[in-house]
Amino acid sequence: MIPLTHGMVLAAGLGLRMRPLTETTAKPLLTLQGRSLLDRALDRLEAAGIGQAVVNAHWHAEQVAAAVAGRASPAITLQHEEGLLETGGGVGRALPLLGEAPFVVMNGDSVLLDGPSPALARMASLFDPAIMDGLLLVVRTAQVEGEVGRGDFHLDPMGRVRRPKEMELAPYIFSGVQILTPGFFAGGFPEGAFSLNLLYDRAIESGRLYAVVHDGIWFHLSTPADLERAEASMAAGLVKALF
Repeated sequence: MIPLTHGMVLAAGLGLRMRPLTETTAKPLLTLQGRSLLDRALDRLEAAGIGQAVVNAHWHAEQVAAAVAGRASPAITLQHEEGLLETGGGVGRALPLLGEAPFVVMNGDSVLLDGPSPALARMASLFDPAIMDGLLLVVRTAQVEGEVGRGDFHLDPMGRVRRPKEMELAPYIFSGVQILTPGFFAGGFPEGAFSLNLLYDRAIESGRLYAVVHDGIWFHLSTPADLERAEASMAAGLVKALF
């Protein structure tokens, strides 16, 4: 098992599909069962033993800054982004703060419940830097309530990732949780805003992007209806295990 010491939570997005809720509130500060999505992500990093975290902020950045200021653990560096950098640009800018070992990156709206073992511990136990530059946590599309489009990825028997071909449906969707290495960025990356998908494709081409299927519960939180459905499911105890 690799030690996990550093992590990043992506909290800068506009959350357009979650409007009108996000017109006055940063999406990661929306609450589920009385706790913000951002705190839920940071709680997960803390539970995994991660002591250093970066949180980026752009939309309602002052709200995000106030929210993280009250946390004692993990120790948080706020990365204020004057312009949107997207996922790749945000992580790329934070690289000097993320150490030299594999680190965790989580979307600020990723809410998951563990299966038989904590998801990050399971991912750390499977991560092999000798063959991997990235390890994604994916969920079966058939077990996701809400719109998933064509899905995101296929996996081979070893867990290597590939994209769906044209007109092909993919059985897995990305959960927004991943472990990356500094080597994932070693081939260079654009200045400014860009999507991590650009580097996923490069890692896929080199055979160094892998994924593991989540064995617990994941909430797809894209729209207000998704959030209402997740709230109702948790309140009623009706969440379904993703096996």
